[in-house]
Amino acid sequence: MSQTAHIPSHRKPRRAGRNPLLRTGVAGGVLSTLAVTAAAAPSSAEERKTAADTAGIPAIVPDAATGTLRAADANRTVATRYETEAARTLAAEQAMERAGELAEKKKAEAERRAAEAAEAERERAARERAARDSRRTTLSAAPAETAAPSAPAASAATGGGNAATLVSFLRAQVGKAYVMGATGPSAYDCSSLTQAAFRQAGISLPRTSQPQSTAGTQVSLSSVRPGDILYWGSAGSAYHVAVYIGNGRFIGAQNPSTGVVERDMSYDMPTGAVRVL
Repeated sequence: MSQTAHIPSHRKPRRAGRNPLLRTGVAGGVLSTLAVTAAAAPSSAEERKTAADTAGIPAIVPDAATGTLRAADANRTVATRYETEAARTLAAEQAMERAGELAEKKKAEAERRAAEAAEAERERAARERAARDSRRTTLSAAPAETAAPSAPAASAATGGGNAATLVSFLRAQVGKAYVMGATGPSAYDCSSLTQAAFRQAGISLPRTSQPQSTAGTQVSLSSVRPGDILYWGSAGSAYHVAVYIGNGRFIGAQNPSTGVVERDMSYDMPTGAVRVL
């Protein structure tokens, strides 16, 4: 007997190779099980719902009508949003148009007022310029007046009574209305009042202020006396007349708001004067 016969071998026994038939059988069994399971599974939504109900599990089934309603609601929401935005845009445009119209009206009103102010300033400047011209004319004519001092005295003595009658008539007209084109006795314009006053003294004057400003002898404002015609503007193209009554005052039909008034010459200094009496 060998000395090593009773000692087991340390080498592991070789496993038998896997049987191909066994592997084939196992695979076939698995495939058969899957096929049966697939065949048994419900194939439609209704079947899945039924199967879920049987199993007590809530089923999720797509609802075409609900989806349609949700889409319609979404469309209405979008349409409402667009309509709201369109209405807001239209309101903003209309507000801008109204603002533009208001701005145009304000601009036109401002331009009108500016034009009126400019016209008033031009008239004032024209009166001041005419007054300066008249003063220069008076200064240049002063030596000629002193050359014959007896002539004015004779004239004053001759016209004294007529001047008093004229001034008395004018004082009686103070407070009456100013109406353009009126010739009395209840209303006058500036030139019809002077015409009516001189008619009381037996003197016929032209109807309007332009020829009245050249109806007699030009005199300086520093030497005027009662009965002299005062005019505003230049001689021959005066736009207003009144009558000097003494003590630096005059009576005239001024305008529709004041009517016939008595005023101091400093209230509105005339351009020149003409002597008719």
